Amino acid sequence: MNGGRRQNALFRRGARRLAGLGLRGRLMLVGLLGVAGALAVGGVLLYVVLTGSLSRSVEAAARASAQQVALLVDAGRVPDPVPVSGAQVLQVLDADGRVVSGSVTADRLTALVTDAERRQALAGDTVVVPGSRSGLSGRLQVAAVAAGPEGSHGRAYTVVAAASTADIEQTARTVRWLLLVIFPLLLAVLAAIAWRVIGAALAPVEALRRGAERIDDASSEDVRLPVPPTDDEVSALATTLNAMLDRIATARRRQRAFVADAAHELRSPLASLRTQLEVAQRLREGGRLPEEVLPDVDRLSRLVDDLLLLARTDDDATPGAAGPPACVDVVALLDKIVGRYRSARVPVRTARHSPSRPLEVAVPAVELTRALTNLVDNAVRHAQGSVLLDAHRVAGDGQVLVRIVVTDDGHGIPAADHERVFDRFTRLDEARDRDSGGTGLGLPITRALLRRRGGDVTLEDAAPGVRAVVTLPAAPAADRG
Repeated sequence: MNGGRRQNALFRRGARRLAGLGLRGRLMLVGLLGVAGALAVGGVLLYVVLTGSLSRSVEAAARASAQQVALLVDAGRVPDPVPVSGAQVLQVLDADGRVVSGSVTADRLTALVTDAERRQALAGDTVVVPGSRSGLSGRLQVAAVAAGPEGSHGRAYTVVAAASTADIEQTARTVRWLLLVIFPLLLAVLAAIAWRVIGAALAPVEALRRGAERIDDASSEDVRLPVPPTDDEVSALATTLNAMLDRIATARRRQRAFVADAAHELRSPLASLRTQLEVAQRLREGGRLPEEVLPDVDRLSRLVDDLLLLARTDDDATPGAAGPPACVDVVALLDKIVGRYRSARVPVRTARHSPSRPLEVAVPAVELTRALTNLVDNAVRHAQGSVLLDAHRVAGDGQVLVRIVVTDDGHGIPAADHERVFDRFTRLDEARDRDSGGTGLGLPITRALLRRRGGDVTLEDAAPGVRAVVTLPAAPAADRG
Protein backbone atom coordinates (compact mmCIF):
# COMPACT_ATOMS: atom_id res chain seq x y z
CA MET A 1 0.00 0.00 0.00
CA ASN A 2 2.83 2.36 0.87
CA GLY A 3 4.46 1.62 -2.47
CA GLY A 4 1.21 2.53 -4.24
CA ARG A 5 1.02 5.82 -2.33
CA ARG A 6 4.60 6.67 -3.24
CA GLN A 7 3.87 5.91 -6.90
CA ASN A 8 0.77 8.12 -6.77
CA ALA A 9 2.78 10.92 -5.14
CA LEU A 10 5.49 10.61 -7.80
CA PHE A 11 2.84 10.65 -10.51
CA ARG A 12 1.24 13.81 -9.07
CA ARG A 13 4.61 15.56 -8.81
CA GLY A 14 5.41 14.59 -12.38
CA ALA A 15 2.04 15.87 -13.55
CA ARG A 16 2.62 19.21 -11.78
CA ARG A 17 6.06 19.57 -13.33
CA LEU A 18 4.66 18.70 -16.76
CA ALA A 19 1.90 21.28 -16.33
CA GLY A 20 4.53 23.87 -15.41
CA LEU A 21 6.25 23.46 -18.78
CA GLY A 22 3.51 25.28 -20.63
CA LEU A 23 1.68 24.08 -23.72
CA ARG A 24 4.66 24.63 -26.00
CA GLY A 25 6.99 22.70 -23.69
CA ARG A 26 4.50 19.87 -23.20
CA LEU A 27 3.92 19.47 -26.92
CA MET A 28 7.65 19.43 -27.56
CA LEU A 29 8.27 16.96 -24.72
CA VAL A 30 5.55 14.60 -25.93
CA GLY A 31 6.83 14.87 -29.50
CA LEU A 32 10.43 14.25 -28.47
CA LEU A 33 9.41 11.27 -26.35
CA GLY A 34 7.57 9.82 -29.32
CA VAL A 35 10.49 10.45 -31.67
CA ALA A 36 12.99 9.11 -29.14
CA GLY A 37 10.91 5.99 -28.66
CA ALA A 38 10.58 5.48 -32.40
CA LEU A 39 14.31 6.02 -32.92
CA ALA A 40 15.16 3.65 -30.07
CA VAL A 41 12.93 0.90 -31.43
CA GLY A 42 14.16 1.51 -34.98
CA GLY A 43 17.80 1.56 -33.81
CA VAL A 44 17.47 -1.72 -31.92
CA LEU A 45 15.72 -3.34 -34.86
CA LEU A 46 18.42 -2.02 -37.21
CA TYR A 47 21.15 -3.37 -34.94
CA VAL A 48 19.56 -6.80 -34.61
CA VAL A 49 18.66 -7.14 -38.30
CA LEU A 50 22.02 -5.87 -39.54
CA THR A 51 24.17 -8.03 -37.26
CA GLY A 52 21.96 -11.05 -37.91
CA SER A 53 22.16 -10.53 -41.67
CA LEU A 54 25.93 -10.16 -41.60
CA SER A 55 26.25 -13.25 -39.38
CA ARG A 56 24.12 -15.24 -41.80
CA SER A 57 26.19 -13.98 -44.74
CA VAL A 58 29.44 -15.07 -43.10
CA GLU A 59 27.94 -18.41 -42.17
CA ALA A 60 26.61 -18.87 -45.71
CA ALA A 61 30.06 -18.14 -47.18
CA ALA A 62 31.68 -20.63 -44.81
CA ARG A 63 29.01 -23.22 -45.58
CA ALA A 64 29.50 -22.75 -49.32
CA SER A 65 33.25 -23.38 -48.92
CA ALA A 66 32.55 -26.47 -46.80
CA GLN A 67 30.11 -27.84 -49.38
CA GLN A 68 32.63 -27.41 -52.21
CA VAL A 69 35.28 -29.29 -50.25
CA ALA A 70 32.66 -31.92 -49.30
CA LEU A 71 32.14 -32.59 -53.01
CA LEU A 72 35.87 -33.22 -53.39
CA VAL A 73 35.81 -35.57 -50.40
CA ASP A 74 32.83 -37.42 -51.85
CA ALA A 75 34.79 -37.84 -55.11
CA GLY A 76 37.80 -39.17 -53.20
CA ARG A 77 39.98 -36.24 -54.22
CA VAL A 78 40.98 -34.28 -51.11
CA PRO A 79 43.79 -31.87 -51.88
CA ASP A 80 46.32 -31.10 -49.20
CA PRO A 81 46.28 -28.29 -48.31
CA VAL A 82 42.61 -27.61 -48.97
CA PRO A 83 42.05 -24.50 -51.06
CA VAL A 84 39.86 -21.79 -49.43
CA SER A 85 38.78 -18.27 -50.30
CA GLY A 86 39.90 -15.27 -48.28
CA ALA A 87 40.83 -15.72 -44.65
CA GLN A 88 38.70 -18.77 -44.05
CA VAL A 89 39.91 -21.71 -41.97
CA LEU A 90 38.91 -25.20 -43.16
CA GLN A 91 39.47 -28.70 -41.73
CA VAL A 92 38.40 -32.17 -42.78
CA LEU A 93 37.68 -34.33 -39.74
CA ASP A 94 37.12 -38.09 -39.60
CA ALA A 95 34.39 -39.79 -37.58
CA ASP A 96 36.56 -39.67 -34.45
CA GLY A 97 37.16 -35.93 -34.77
CA ARG A 98 40.79 -36.22 -35.93
CA VAL A 99 42.12 -33.75 -38.51
CA VAL A 100 42.53 -35.44 -41.89
CA SER A 101 43.32 -32.40 -43.99
CA GLY A 102 43.03 -28.65 -43.79
CA SER A 103 43.77 -25.27 -45.24
CA VAL A 104 47.10 -23.52 -44.93
CA THR A 105 45.89 -21.50 -41.87
CA ALA A 106 44.30 -24.51 -40.17
CA ASP A 107 45.82 -26.49 -37.30
CA ARG A 108 46.72 -30.02 -38.48
CA LEU A 109 46.70 -31.57 -35.02
CA THR A 110 43.79 -30.07 -33.08
CA ALA A 111 40.27 -29.93 -34.40
CA LEU A 112 38.70 -26.47 -34.61
CA VAL A 113 35.49 -27.66 -32.91
CA THR A 114 34.65 -30.10 -30.16
CA ASP A 115 32.38 -33.07 -30.75
CA ALA A 116 29.43 -31.21 -29.28
CA GLU A 117 30.09 -28.10 -31.39
CA ARG A 118 30.51 -30.29 -34.48
CA ARG A 119 27.11 -31.89 -33.89
CA GLN A 120 25.51 -28.45 -33.41
CA ALA A 121 27.07 -27.16 -36.62
CA LEU A 122 25.90 -30.23 -38.54
CA ALA A 123 22.40 -29.62 -37.16
CA GLY A 124 22.46 -26.09 -38.63
CA ASP A 125 22.85 -24.21 -35.35
CA THR A 126 25.03 -21.12 -35.15
CA VAL A 127 28.40 -21.97 -33.65
CA VAL A 128 31.03 -19.36 -32.82
CA VAL A 129 34.44 -20.44 -31.47
CA PRO A 130 37.49 -18.47 -30.27
CA GLY A 131 39.98 -17.63 -32.98
CA SER A 132 42.80 -18.69 -30.67
CA ARG A 133 42.06 -22.34 -31.59
CA SER A 134 43.50 -21.57 -34.97
CA GLY A 135 46.08 -19.02 -33.87
CA LEU A 136 43.89 -16.06 -34.91
CA SER A 137 42.50 -13.10 -32.97
CA GLY A 138 38.83 -12.49 -32.56
CA ARG A 139 36.16 -15.10 -33.08
CA LEU A 140 35.25 -17.52 -35.85
CA GLN A 141 31.83 -18.44 -37.22
CA VAL A 142 31.65 -22.17 -37.98
CA ALA A 143 29.73 -24.13 -40.60
CA ALA A 144 29.93 -27.93 -40.97
CA VAL A 145 28.95 -30.29 -43.81
CA ALA A 146 29.00 -34.11 -43.69
CA ALA A 147 31.00 -35.80 -46.48
CA GLY A 148 32.41 -39.18 -47.58
CA PRO A 149 30.81 -42.60 -47.73
CA GLU A 150 27.91 -43.50 -45.46
CA GLY A 151 28.83 -45.77 -42.55
CA SER A 152 27.05 -47.39 -39.64
CA HIS A 153 27.59 -44.24 -37.58
CA GLY A 154 26.88 -41.75 -40.35
CA ARG A 155 29.13 -40.13 -42.94
CA ALA A 156 32.83 -40.80 -42.59
CA TYR A 157 34.03 -37.23 -42.68
CA THR A 158 32.97 -33.74 -41.61
CA VAL A 159 34.13 -30.65 -43.43
CA VAL A 160 34.40 -27.72 -41.01
CA ALA A 161 34.77 -24.19 -42.41
CA ALA A 162 35.17 -21.08 -40.25
CA ALA A 163 35.21 -17.38 -41.14
CA SER A 164 36.29 -14.44 -38.99
CA THR A 165 33.57 -12.31 -37.41
CA ALA A 166 35.82 -9.23 -37.24
CA ASP A 167 33.80 -7.43 -39.91
CA ILE A 168 30.57 -8.22 -38.09
CA GLU A 169 31.94 -6.93 -34.81
CA GLN A 170 33.30 -3.77 -36.46
CA THR A 171 29.93 -3.12 -38.08
CA ALA A 172 28.18 -3.72 -34.74
CA ARG A 173 30.49 -1.24 -33.00
CA THR A 174 29.82 1.33 -35.72
CA VAL A 175 26.06 0.88 -35.41
CA ARG A 176 26.23 1.14 -31.61
CA TRP A 177 28.25 4.35 -31.93
CA LEU A 178 25.64 5.74 -34.29
CA LEU A 179 22.86 4.82 -31.89
CA LEU A 180 24.57 6.24 -28.80
CA VAL A 181 26.12 9.38 -30.33
CA ILE A 182 24.40 10.35 -33.55
CA PHE A 183 20.85 9.74 -32.32
CA PRO A 184 21.14 12.14 -29.32
CA LEU A 185 22.52 14.78 -31.66
CA LEU A 186 19.65 14.09 -34.01
CA LEU A 187 17.22 14.46 -31.11
CA ALA A 188 18.78 17.79 -30.20
CA VAL A 189 18.36 19.04 -33.76
CA LEU A 190 14.78 17.76 -33.83
CA ALA A 191 14.12 19.48 -30.49
CA ALA A 192 15.31 22.81 -31.90
CA ILE A 193 13.22 22.35 -35.03
CA ALA A 194 10.19 21.25 -32.98
CA TRP A 195 10.55 24.27 -30.68
CA ARG A 196 10.49 26.64 -33.65
CA VAL A 197 7.72 24.79 -35.47
CA ILE A 198 5.51 24.48 -32.37
CA GLY A 199 6.21 28.11 -31.54
CA ALA A 200 5.13 29.14 -35.01
CA ALA A 201 2.03 26.94 -34.75
CA LEU A 202 1.12 28.44 -31.36
CA ALA A 203 1.91 32.02 -32.39
CA PRO A 204 -1.75 32.72 -33.33
CA VAL A 205 -2.83 31.37 -29.93
CA GLU A 206 -0.30 33.63 -28.17
CA ALA A 207 -1.58 36.55 -30.24
CA LEU A 208 -5.11 35.72 -29.07
CA ARG A 209 -3.90 35.62 -25.46
CA ARG A 210 -2.19 38.99 -25.74
CA GLY A 211 -5.26 40.45 -27.41
CA ALA A 212 -7.51 39.10 -24.65
CA GLU A 213 -5.13 40.50 -22.03
CA ARG A 214 -5.53 43.99 -23.50
CA ILE A 215 -9.31 43.81 -23.26
CA ASP A 216 -10.75 45.22 -20.05
CA ASP A 217 -13.88 47.02 -18.96
CA ALA A 218 -12.57 50.24 -20.46
CA SER A 219 -11.81 48.95 -23.94
CA SER A 220 -13.88 45.80 -24.48
CA GLU A 221 -16.25 47.57 -26.87
CA ASP A 222 -13.57 48.63 -29.33
CA VAL A 223 -10.73 46.09 -29.04
CA ARG A 224 -11.14 42.70 -30.71
CA LEU A 225 -8.96 39.64 -30.88
CA PRO A 226 -6.67 39.31 -33.90
CA VAL A 227 -7.94 36.80 -36.44
CA PRO A 228 -5.09 34.88 -38.12
CA PRO A 229 -5.26 34.71 -41.93
CA THR A 230 -5.15 30.90 -41.86
CA ASP A 231 -8.42 29.06 -42.38
CA ASP A 232 -8.06 26.69 -39.42
CA GLU A 233 -9.42 26.00 -35.93
CA VAL A 234 -7.56 28.95 -34.36
CA SER A 235 -9.05 31.34 -36.90
CA ALA A 236 -12.52 29.92 -36.24
CA LEU A 237 -11.96 30.30 -32.48
CA ALA A 238 -10.89 33.94 -32.86
CA THR A 239 -13.94 34.68 -35.04
CA THR A 240 -16.26 33.04 -32.52
CA LEU A 241 -14.72 34.93 -29.59
CA ASN A 242 -14.98 38.24 -31.46
CA ALA A 243 -18.64 37.52 -32.14
CA MET A 244 -19.10 36.85 -28.43
CA LEU A 245 -17.37 40.16 -27.59
CA ASP A 246 -19.69 41.93 -30.04
CA ARG A 247 -22.72 40.48 -28.27
CA ILE A 248 -21.33 41.46 -24.85
CA ALA A 249 -20.56 44.99 -26.08
CA THR A 250 -24.06 45.32 -27.50
CA ALA A 251 -25.59 44.19 -24.21
CA ARG A 252 -23.42 46.64 -22.26
CA ARG A 253 -24.35 49.51 -24.57
CA ARG A 254 -28.04 48.69 -24.13
CA GLN A 255 -27.62 48.51 -20.37
CA ARG A 256 -25.79 51.84 -20.19
CA ALA A 257 -28.29 53.45 -22.54
CA PHE A 258 -31.13 52.23 -20.32
CA VAL A 259 -29.45 53.59 -17.19
CA ALA A 260 -28.69 56.91 -18.87
CA ASP A 261 -32.21 57.24 -20.30
CA ALA A 262 -33.84 56.27 -17.01
CA ALA A 263 -31.66 58.70 -15.06
CA HIS A 264 -32.32 61.44 -17.57
CA GLU A 265 -36.08 60.86 -17.55
CA LEU A 266 -36.16 60.81 -13.74
CA ARG A 267 -34.43 64.17 -13.39
CA SER A 268 -37.40 66.19 -14.68
CA PRO A 269 -40.11 64.76 -12.37
CA LEU A 270 -37.72 64.90 -9.42
CA ALA A 271 -36.88 68.52 -10.17
CA SER A 272 -40.60 69.31 -10.47
CA LEU A 273 -41.34 67.46 -7.22
CA ARG A 274 -38.54 69.27 -5.45
CA THR A 275 -39.78 72.65 -6.71
CA GLN A 276 -43.33 71.98 -5.55
CA LEU A 277 -42.13 70.82 -2.13
CA GLU A 278 -39.92 73.88 -1.71
CA VAL A 279 -42.80 76.16 -2.70
CA ALA A 280 -45.11 74.37 -0.28
CA GLN A 281 -42.52 74.65 2.46
CA ARG A 282 -41.97 78.35 1.78
CA LEU A 283 -45.72 79.00 1.73
CA ARG A 284 -46.12 76.82 4.83
CA GLU A 285 -48.54 74.54 3.06
CA GLY A 286 -48.76 70.78 3.63
CA GLY A 287 -47.69 70.83 7.25
CA ARG A 288 -44.47 68.88 7.92
CA LEU A 289 -44.75 66.90 4.68
CA PRO A 290 -42.28 69.03 2.66
CA GLU A 291 -39.72 68.95 5.46
CA GLU A 292 -39.98 65.15 5.69
CA VAL A 293 -40.02 64.43 1.96
CA LEU A 294 -37.34 66.89 0.77
CA PRO A 295 -34.38 64.82 2.16
CA ASP A 296 -35.62 61.77 0.25
CA VAL A 297 -36.04 63.85 -2.88
CA ASP A 298 -32.49 65.18 -2.44
CA ARG A 299 -31.18 61.66 -2.03
CA LEU A 300 -33.08 60.47 -5.13
CA SER A 301 -31.73 63.43 -7.07
CA ARG A 302 -28.15 62.59 -6.06
CA LEU A 303 -28.74 58.95 -6.97
CA VAL A 304 -30.04 59.90 -10.41
CA ASP A 305 -27.13 62.27 -10.97
CA ASP A 306 -24.67 59.55 -9.93
CA LEU A 307 -26.26 56.99 -12.25
CA LEU A 308 -26.15 59.43 -15.14
CA LEU A 309 -22.50 60.25 -14.43
CA LEU A 310 -21.58 56.56 -14.26
CA ALA A 311 -23.34 55.91 -17.56
CA ARG A 312 -21.44 58.76 -19.17
CA THR A 313 -18.09 57.62 -17.80
CA ASP A 314 -18.78 54.09 -19.08
CA ASP A 315 -19.49 55.49 -22.54
CA ASP A 316 -16.18 57.36 -22.45
CA ALA A 317 -14.09 54.99 -20.32
CA THR A 318 -10.89 54.80 -22.37
CA PRO A 319 -8.02 56.61 -20.60
CA GLY A 320 -7.45 59.98 -22.20
CA ALA A 321 -10.44 59.58 -24.49
CA ALA A 322 -11.71 63.11 -23.86
CA GLY A 323 -8.48 64.68 -25.08
CA PRO A 324 -5.65 66.29 -23.10
CA PRO A 325 -7.20 68.54 -20.41
CA ALA A 326 -5.59 71.54 -18.78
CA CYS A 327 -3.19 70.96 -15.87
CA VAL A 328 -4.56 71.21 -12.34
CA ASP A 329 -2.52 72.34 -9.32
CA VAL A 330 -3.26 69.60 -6.79
CA VAL A 331 -2.17 71.62 -3.71
CA ALA A 332 -4.40 74.55 -4.63
CA LEU A 333 -7.29 72.18 -5.37
CA LEU A 334 -6.93 70.51 -1.96
CA ASP A 335 -7.00 73.90 -0.23
CA LYS A 336 -10.16 74.77 -2.16
CA ILE A 337 -11.80 71.47 -1.17
CA VAL A 338 -10.87 71.94 2.49
CA GLY A 339 -12.57 75.37 2.37
CA ARG A 340 -15.87 73.67 1.57
CA TYR A 341 -15.75 71.64 4.78
CA ARG A 342 -15.24 74.44 7.31
CA SER A 343 -18.62 73.63 8.87
CA ALA A 344 -18.19 69.84 8.73
CA ARG A 345 -18.78 67.81 11.89
CA VAL A 346 -15.02 67.03 12.10
CA PRO A 347 -12.08 69.25 11.09
CA VAL A 348 -10.77 68.75 7.54
CA ARG A 349 -7.25 69.98 6.99
CA THR A 350 -4.29 69.55 4.67
CA ALA A 351 -0.72 68.61 5.51
CA ARG A 352 1.31 71.82 5.58
CA HIS A 353 4.33 71.49 3.32
CA SER A 354 5.67 73.31 0.29
CA PRO A 355 6.69 71.02 -2.59
CA SER A 356 9.84 72.01 -4.47
CA ARG A 357 7.97 71.69 -7.76
CA PRO A 358 4.28 72.23 -8.56
CA LEU A 359 2.12 69.14 -8.11
CA GLU A 360 0.17 69.22 -11.36
CA VAL A 361 -1.92 66.55 -13.07
CA ALA A 362 -3.51 66.58 -16.50
CA VAL A 363 -7.07 65.88 -15.28
CA PRO A 364 -10.14 68.09 -15.69
CA ALA A 365 -10.62 70.08 -12.50
CA VAL A 366 -14.33 69.16 -12.37
CA GLU A 367 -13.62 65.43 -12.49
CA LEU A 368 -10.78 65.53 -9.96
CA THR A 369 -12.85 67.72 -7.64
CA ARG A 370 -15.77 65.29 -7.85
CA ALA A 371 -13.51 62.30 -7.20
CA LEU A 372 -11.77 63.87 -4.20
CA THR A 373 -15.04 65.25 -2.83
CA ASN A 374 -16.49 61.73 -2.79
CA LEU A 375 -13.50 60.53 -0.79
CA VAL A 376 -13.67 63.44 1.66
CA ASP A 377 -17.42 62.94 2.10
CA ASN A 378 -16.83 59.31 3.08
CA ALA A 379 -13.98 60.29 5.39
CA VAL A 380 -16.05 62.98 7.13
CA ARG A 381 -18.97 60.58 7.48
CA HIS A 382 -16.89 57.95 9.30
CA ALA A 383 -14.12 59.96 11.02
CA GLN A 384 -13.96 60.22 14.78
CA GLY A 385 -11.81 63.34 15.21
CA SER A 386 -10.36 64.70 11.94
CA VAL A 387 -9.70 64.18 8.22
CA LEU A 388 -6.28 64.82 6.72
CA LEU A 389 -5.49 65.51 3.04
CA ASP A 390 -1.97 65.21 1.70
CA ALA A 391 -0.26 65.13 -1.72
CA HIS A 392 3.28 64.40 -2.87
CA ARG A 393 5.23 63.16 -5.85
CA VAL A 394 6.39 59.49 -6.12
CA ALA A 395 8.30 57.47 -8.71
CA GLY A 396 6.21 54.97 -10.66
CA ASP A 397 6.92 52.44 -13.38
CA GLY A 398 8.97 54.62 -15.69
CA GLN A 399 6.98 57.76 -14.89
CA VAL A 400 6.37 60.30 -12.14
CA LEU A 401 3.12 60.00 -10.20
CA VAL A 402 1.22 62.36 -7.96
CA ARG A 403 -0.08 60.63 -4.84
CA ILE A 404 -3.09 62.17 -3.07
CA VAL A 405 -4.03 60.70 0.31
CA VAL A 406 -7.28 61.19 2.24
CA THR A 407 -7.02 59.79 5.79
CA ASP A 408 -9.69 59.50 8.48
CA ASP A 409 -9.46 58.16 12.03
CA GLY A 410 -12.73 56.26 12.01
CA HIS A 411 -13.56 52.63 12.67
CA GLY A 412 -11.84 51.46 9.49
CA ILE A 413 -12.79 48.92 6.83
CA PRO A 414 -11.86 45.21 6.94
CA ALA A 415 -9.03 44.37 4.54
CA ALA A 416 -11.27 41.85 2.78
CA ASP A 417 -13.64 44.69 1.83
CA HIS A 418 -11.04 47.14 0.50
CA GLU A 419 -11.92 46.22 -3.09
CA ARG A 420 -15.54 45.25 -2.58
CA VAL A 421 -16.51 48.80 -1.58
CA PHE A 422 -15.70 49.91 -5.14
CA ASP A 423 -18.55 47.78 -6.48
CA ARG A 424 -21.68 49.73 -7.29
CA PHE A 425 -24.33 50.03 -4.56
CA THR A 426 -22.07 48.36 -2.00
CA ARG A 427 -22.70 49.53 1.57
CA LEU A 428 -20.90 48.02 4.53
CA ASP A 429 -23.38 49.62 6.96
CA GLU A 430 -26.81 49.84 5.33
CA ALA A 431 -28.58 51.79 8.06
CA ARG A 432 -25.94 54.48 8.56
CA ASP A 433 -25.36 54.95 4.82
CA ARG A 434 -29.04 55.35 4.15
CA ASP A 435 -29.58 57.74 7.04
CA SER A 436 -26.62 59.87 5.97
CA GLY A 437 -27.67 59.92 2.35
CA GLY A 438 -25.10 57.54 0.89
CA THR A 439 -25.99 55.83 -2.38
CA GLY A 440 -23.16 53.28 -2.65
CA LEU A 441 -21.98 54.96 -5.86
CA GLY A 442 -19.43 57.48 -4.55
CA LEU A 443 -16.39 55.21 -4.59
CA PRO A 444 -17.30 53.54 -7.93
CA ILE A 445 -17.67 57.00 -9.48
CA THR A 446 -14.32 58.06 -8.04
CA ARG A 447 -12.54 55.03 -9.47
CA ALA A 448 -14.25 55.40 -12.85
CA LEU A 449 -13.29 59.09 -13.10
CA LEU A 450 -9.66 58.40 -12.15
CA ARG A 451 -9.16 55.33 -14.32
CA ARG A 452 -10.41 57.07 -17.43
CA ARG A 453 -7.51 59.53 -16.88
CA GLY A 454 -4.88 56.84 -16.30
CA GLY A 455 -5.09 56.95 -12.49
CA ASP A 456 -6.56 54.77 -9.75
CA VAL A 457 -7.70 54.78 -6.14
CA THR A 458 -7.10 52.15 -3.45
CA LEU A 459 -7.82 51.81 0.25
CA GLU A 460 -5.30 51.09 3.02
CA ASP A 461 -5.47 50.62 6.76
CA ALA A 462 -4.55 53.77 8.68
CA ALA A 463 -4.72 52.20 12.18
CA PRO A 464 -7.08 53.65 13.16
CA GLY A 465 -9.22 54.57 10.19
CA VAL A 466 -8.85 54.26 6.45
CA ARG A 467 -6.40 55.83 4.03
CA ALA A 468 -7.73 56.44 0.49
CA VAL A 469 -4.77 56.70 -1.90
CA VAL A 470 -5.21 58.35 -5.30
CA THR A 471 -2.44 58.01 -7.90
CA LEU A 472 -2.36 60.02 -11.11
CA PRO A 473 0.36 60.59 -13.73
CA ALA A 474 2.08 63.91 -13.16
CA ALA A 475 1.54 66.49 -15.84
CA PRO A 476 4.41 66.59 -18.40
CA ALA A 477 5.39 70.11 -17.44
CA ALA A 478 5.56 69.22 -13.75
CA ASP A 479 7.45 66.05 -14.60
CA ARG A 480 10.13 67.97 -16.48
CA GLY A 481 10.43 70.59 -13.79
